Amino acid sequence: MILSFHDENSATPRIELYIKLDDIVMNSKKVKVQSLYTVTDEELMLMSSQNPELQFERNADGTLETMPPTGGISGNREIKAGAYLLNWVENQDLGEVFSSSTGFRLPNAAVRSPDAAFVAKERLSEGWDEQEDKFLNLAPDFVIEIRSKNDSLEKLKAKMEEYIANGVKLGWLIECQNQQALVYRLDGSITQYPATAILSGEDVVPGFTLLLAKLL
Repeated sequence: MILSFHDENSATPRIELYIKLDDIVMNSKKVKVQSLYTVTDEELMLMSSQNPELQFERNADGTLETMPPTGGISGNREIKAGAYLLNWVENQDLGEVFSSSTGFRLPNAAVRSPDAAFVAKERLSEGWDEQEDKFLNLAPDFVIEIRSKNDSLEKLKAKMEEYIANGVKLGWLIECQNQQALVYRLDGSITQYPATAILSGEDVVPGFTLLLAKLL
């Protein structure tokens, strides 16, 4: 399979990335793609728009992670997580909630797209949503990642640690296979919760609580 993208308004030549189609579609796995140079934010957005069947993230070392669309169960859990969070945040006027299609450019230059994310309103500049649509150049305050059937738990744990190292204050890793959640905090603590637990937004999303079982 060839992934290609080209900005017709730029002198940059067409860029092509070669990957094995069966790695993505047949096995529904994430695939790491090594480009000949670090893809810029603008090129990454262009690549995403011209290859809508895939989702891309950029690692801190410049390599790309490409992922197929999620299955029905994972997609349902993602939208529920975002909906629960959005409902509370909007009712309390706390800030903004973003979906899994949003790219956040972290301080280490990685571009990540958590399944759901929250940014406190005081951290968003006035008129931010009236400007050019581009990656948000900040780390969210709160993220939710939901492990799908084929996700590597170790890779997701590393991703959560990366979020925290780059300024995310609170992160929930929903681990459906083991019926639990791992909660990561800015102070470096990690707490494991069983399926019967009620998770809290703590002081990051004040007042937000959610029965973990609703996302398992």
